[in-house]
Amino acid sequence: MSKGEFWKHHRIKAVREIARKLRHRPTESEQILWEVLRNRKLAGAKFLRQHPVGSSIVDFYCHEKLLAVEIDGPVHRQVEVTKRDQARQELIEMYGIRFYRCSNQEVEEDLEGVLKGIQQAVEEQASP
Repeated sequence: MSKGEFWKHHRIKAVREIARKLRHRPTESEQILWEVLRNRKLAGAKFLRQHPVGSSIVDFYCHEKLLAVEIDGPVHRQVEVTKRDQARQELIEMYGIRFYRCSNQEVEEDLEGVLKGIQQAVEEQASP
């Protein structure tokens, strides 16, 4: 194993460990949304929680539809965080993965609207 392969292996392992820890301490909004997404309850799509994609972790991910769902809390309204989120999203989109973003507030106050948006994204055909 080359030095580069060694560090790549450990970076991937570290991202997986972080994802595992995040699954054990979800936010209230993540818990609410997970109850509806789990076990193919929404449009028959299989979602995973806190799933690694490259060196990033997305809140929810449907591999069959190449769809990431991100729930943004208040910190994501800060300019520097918004810029970092956008750059991260653009990198992940290079894998052909589409995004559906919503806020904690939307999940907690308009769950039906969020679910309609996710269902529409699931039903849209992923571009090659």
